[in-house]
Amino acid sequence: MLKDITIGQYFPGSSPLHRADPRVKIILTVMYIVGIFMAKNVWSFVFAVVFTAALVIISRIPAKTILRGMKPLIYVIAFTAIINIFWTKGEKPLVEWKFIHIYAEGLQFAALMIVRIIALLAGTGVVLTYTTSPIALTDGLERLLGPLKKIKIPVHEFSMMMTIALRFIPTLIEETDKIMSAQKARGASFDSGSLPQRAKALIPVMIPLFVSAFRRADDLAVAMECRCYRGDVGRTRMTELHMKPLDWILLAAFAAFIAVTVVINIFAPGFSI
Repeated sequence: MLKDITIGQYFPGSSPLHRADPRVKIILTVMYIVGIFMAKNVWSFVFAVVFTAALVIISRIPAKTILRGMKPLIYVIAFTAIINIFWTKGEKPLVEWKFIHIYAEGLQFAALMIVRIIALLAGTGVVLTYTTSPIALTDGLERLLGPLKKIKIPVHEFSMMMTIALRFIPTLIEETDKIMSAQKARGASFDSGSLPQRAKALIPVMIPLFVSAFRRADDLAVAMECRCYRGDVGRTRMTELHMKPLDWILLAAFAAFIAVTVVINIFAPGFSI
């Protein structure tokens, strides 16, 4: 399952989302999250799913790859659904047994929450991390936060740390998988026993993982020093960022997504959350 985690991975391509300005993609991600959370009824959720599917098609990233990346989060999604099923009250219960009361409203609410989580993960990944290289993401985040330099906030260092952390997620996942495979070859078991026993079995994995992470951090620091890295002072960029017609089109499309979602919430009947 660790190999299925795609958080922080970049898939090279030439789609419109790949070619968009990284500053714009950060703004689009925020707009997309706002639009998803503004969806309140069934029809606005249907529109959000259609819009997300369009983003996946435009990005030219296989839908199977995106869905496979959600597999490690299936327990979180299931837990969220169960909580909403049992905690959401309605008019007439469908199932009533002792302290358990399940309402139709709870099932509908849980279904919409599952759709929201899946759309949120797929859309934000397609717009930002899957289609933006770590270097471009650093430049975009630094340029967006540039005005904060006037109040002495280390914007460059903050952007660098955020991007390095995101970049090393796939590396640490791969390292964890290698360590677990090595432990299994020595007779370790991570799938049997009670929950405390499984947690205890992870200790031999966590210790070498931390050692490996610190070693990689030290290697990265040495490599940056060897390349005379001194932070933002006197630093130039190989690629200057400029707004293109494509960026304005994407901004207009995401603004329309939010506007249409609001209109659907107001005028379209249906179950609301």
